[in-house]
Amino acid sequence: MAEAAELCPCPACGAVNRVPAARLSDGPVCGRCKAPLFAGKPLALDESGFRLHRDRGTLPLLVDFWAGWCGPCRAMAPAFEAAAARLEPRLRLAKLDMDAAPQLSNALQIQSVPTLILFRGGQEAERVSGALSLPQIEAFARRAQG
Repeated sequence: MAEAAELCPCPACGAVNRVPAARLSDGPVCGRCKAPLFAGKPLALDESGFRLHRDRGTLPLLVDFWAGWCGPCRAMAPAFEAAAARLEPRLRLAKLDMDAAPQLSNALQIQSVPTLILFRGGQEAERVSGALSLPQIEAFARRAQG
């Protein structure tokens, strides 16, 4: 019987790594570039990075869609950073600046920022808009994971 594994794109080089599920917490590194696959902080993604992690990775992906001019986005940033340290490696957290990816914003029909969207299997599972505290982010992520 095959051991359960997750596909984890490398934040540094984009290579997709197969990591046994039981070894996710062991500090896995990329097979190509040897960079850590998890750093305990959200990934800063552009549109292509977003598509790589959403479409090729098998871990649930929680994305904070934000904008630099947004006060609530800036206020929530430390809580989202802390959530990454607590929720990884069972969940990948990332941030995407909507001003840098307006076509993606339109495609995902994001009406306001900040908006958190959890993707599972490449599909949107759940979303919430508005600034959240650390306990609210953790509760949302755990509830949306199922």
